[in-house]
Amino acid sequence: MTRPATLSKAPGLRGIQAAIIDLDGTMMDTAPDIHAALNAMRRELGLGPIGLDVATALIGKGSENLVLDVLALDYSSQEVEQHFERALGAYLGHYLALNGVHSTLYPGVVDGLETMKSAGLRLACVTNKPIALAAPLLASAGLAGYFDITYGGDSLPHKKPDPYPMLQVCRDFNLAPHQVVAIGDSSNDARAARAAGCGVLTVPYGYNHGRPVQEIDSDGIVATLFDAAQLLTR
Repeated sequence: MTRPATLSKAPGLRGIQAAIIDLDGTMMDTAPDIHAALNAMRRELGLGPIGLDVATALIGKGSENLVLDVLALDYSSQEVEQHFERALGAYLGHYLALNGVHSTLYPGVVDGLETMKSAGLRLACVTNKPIALAAPLLASAGLAGYFDITYGGDSLPHKKPDPYPMLQVCRDFNLAPHQVVAIGDSSNDARAARAAGCGVLTVPYGYNHGRPVQEIDSDGIVATLFDAAQLLTR
């Protein structure tokens, strides 16, 4: 079971030089925007609305998988394939119009980023959200300036839980994976980081595909990004 993180319980987190931070469910609660965009898409297809809890449980695997999973609530696999392109285009169009309207920062995010940056840690944002949505959302929330690098789900050949984005950040920063920690809210973040050889910290308030955060294989749970920053810069 993953426990609250301390350096004594997570000695692999010593000597960290950079942090890779997730966006949805880690820095911002974006589920209300995603929920609204999904229901607008469903209206175009003549489908009824889904609840916020249903949408939230499906977040984290990228827009394509999200749309596929939402279509599968009503359609057979063959029908999902038939409707997918139209549905994805509709979802992304509505999301572009709604991006950031209902989203909010989680507590401790700005203080955490400030603390990590002031301590000399290099920061990257790696999200499965398309970069055309991620970049303006970070900018409108006042977070973009904290990150040396931002990768969306369509920025690289592979997305989380594949380790490729984590390894790319390590290459960009010229750091060994053990010098880098990934901070996220879901098993996707942890699986990608573990496969890359990076450390893992988990926040308890995000989405994690509807599963308890305690099931995630990480080096510890941190209540906020500020708690993560204090742990890493102590």
